[in-house]
Amino acid sequence: MKLDADCQNTWCPGCGNFGILQALKQAVEVLNKKGIAPEDIVLTAGIGCHAKTIDYLNLNSFYGLHGRGIAVAQGVKIGNPKLKIIALAGDGDAYNEGISHLIHAAKRNIDIAVLIHNNRTFALTAGQFTATSPRGFKGVSSPQGSNEDSFNPLKLMLASKASFIARAYSAKSEHLRDLIVKAVEHQGFSFIDILQPCVSFFNTCQFYNQRVYEVEESDLTSEKRALEKIQEWEYDDKETCKIPLGLFYQIQRPVYEQGAVGSAVFRGRKKINFL
Repeated sequence: MKLDADCQNTWCPGCGNFGILQALKQAVEVLNKKGIAPEDIVLTAGIGCHAKTIDYLNLNSFYGLHGRGIAVAQGVKIGNPKLKIIALAGDGDAYNEGISHLIHAAKRNIDIAVLIHNNRTFALTAGQFTATSPRGFKGVSSPQGSNEDSFNPLKLMLASKASFIARAYSAKSEHLRDLIVKAVEHQGFSFIDILQPCVSFFNTCQFYNQRVYEVEESDLTSEKRALEKIQEWEYDDKETCKIPLGLFYQIQRPVYEQGAVGSAVFRGRKKINFL
């Protein structure tokens, strides 16, 4: 199956999204070799530069409203639990516009993989600050510098009971590929925060290249250990910080769709098969 779609790529040259696209394509190829057919994979997206990813891949996909891609992903999974759902979102899309959907999807432990293209700015609309922009961020909505502190989305996901929590970097596409494969194979809510430089409005390439390092945790079930790694960097861009990449936390617990499909809400209704 040809994965590349016949659509002109309009990302800025040097955009971190190219690395994510490459890693996602390679992950789909790996999953196919493991028995997951491309036609059984569905991509969802919100609004933002991240969403163009689904234009460039020949896979089943669905555009949602701004911040609603994760809500769409949950609906598709409940409609056909046999499908593998990959929800793409940006930091503004997921951490600002759609943060309630993100939190509740994690709490429910619905079996979807969420990939956040985190460039730490509203890039498609020319560079406003988001929830992960550092204090002092200068953009079109904060020319004198934002006076808000950023928040740590991985810490939020741990508190929201996500069962798979990881961080990746778009310039390390092989590492990201492997994490995506693990996220899709995981039974439950999988979350990968992908550091993705925006070369046009917040070029963090040099900052990340000097600070990121890969880790392999021996005990992925320890919330205490996961929190220690997650808190090594609090998205504040201090000169002395180090930024760990990898899978920090993974546990098994009941997935939402199994209980939802058999609940009173669904009993007695005509079954609808999507896709």
